[in-house]
Amino acid sequence: MTTDFSLFGGADSLDEGRGRAPRRVFAPKEGENPNVHAYQAKPMDPKDFLWVMTEEPHRTRRMAIMKAHPEVTKLMGHEPLTKWVVLFVVSLQIATALSLRHTSPWSPWFILAAYAIGGTANHNLFLAIHEITHNLAFKRIAPNKLLAIFANLPIGIPYSAAFKGYHIEHHKFQGQDGIDTDLPTRLELLVLNNVFGKVFFATFQILFYALRPTFVRAQTLTKWHILNILAQVIFDYVLVKTFGVRPLIYFIMSSFFAGSLHPCAGHFIAEHYLWDGLEQETFSYYGPLNILAYNVGYHNEHHDFPSVAWTRLPALRALAPEFYDNIPSHASWPMVLVNFIRDKEVGIYARAKRMAKGAGCPSKVAKKGAEDSDSDSTDKSE
Repeated sequence: MTTDFSLFGGADSLDEGRGRAPRRVFAPKEGENPNVHAYQAKPMDPKDFLWVMTEEPHRTRRMAIMKAHPEVTKLMGHEPLTKWVVLFVVSLQIATALSLRHTSPWSPWFILAAYAIGGTANHNLFLAIHEITHNLAFKRIAPNKLLAIFANLPIGIPYSAAFKGYHIEHHKFQGQDGIDTDLPTRLELLVLNNVFGKVFFATFQILFYALRPTFVRAQTLTKWHILNILAQVIFDYVLVKTFGVRPLIYFIMSSFFAGSLHPCAGHFIAEHYLWDGLEQETFSYYGPLNILAYNVGYHNEHHDFPSVAWTRLPALRALAPEFYDNIPSHASWPMVLVNFIRDKEVGIYARAKRMAKGAGCPSKVAKKGAEDSDSDSTDKSE
């Protein structure tokens, strides 16, 4: 048996590292054949989240990149192509739903269509809403919010208005317990911290992301929430009244599959779960599935510069390779789901958390979030 001496550089014992799964994330600078056993950190403690005292990493890197490459500001701004992609995918979903109106939802063809076509299309619409949330489809906020409501229609359930508030907080207060609703709760840690729990979580991811925010941090209803709800209810009612319930079932099934064991859904876990014992809070993915997902795999780049639209995220990475090529990233979203379930070194606990700044922070942030949501100026949120 060949001894891997790279394990011993900072090991506490000669046995440290043996029996560990191969590394799952690699920096681009490591090349095409990296050493899968060259661990850079010890495994995490599976009994608790990783509590950190440092600031989230993206602001610091953003300032460093802007200093080194002031021309990065030329990449910022909206992308006119977004609205046409949204129109195409919404049209595709409506056409597919109507074509299945005479097919039983229990039919293999119905289920296959909901998974392969609908799951992919609705996942694309999830990420269209994510892109539009940063006001990157139009110059002004109101048209962006209206487009998000339109993109929401084939999803079947209104969520675009609520998502905006939660997601902007995720950027501004990344990792802050009780504010960043992307973080698992302690109840999830206690109940799902085993292989069966991970299977359940990966299968029903969409429900966790939909329901967790309402328990952790309720929002104040705004006119945009009400408009989102009314538009969705009217659309669903007209759809069912005119074509029956099956098209709506197709939309709901598509949304479920989009956030379940779907190749694209690996990005939910890939983005912010900690891997290989590293204290790295955000991971990117540069593979081909980005074509279907508004380049959301460029996630470090996105968090560093939320005002750079999806079409220009690859250019951002190319502009500052000295900042991004040394950061470990994922090679495959589908394998993220597989490795999340089977690896002992990753689980619900593998998230970095920090205490919220100030005892009264959550209530203040909620008020500020509502104000930001209704303001009619370009969103420069971090």
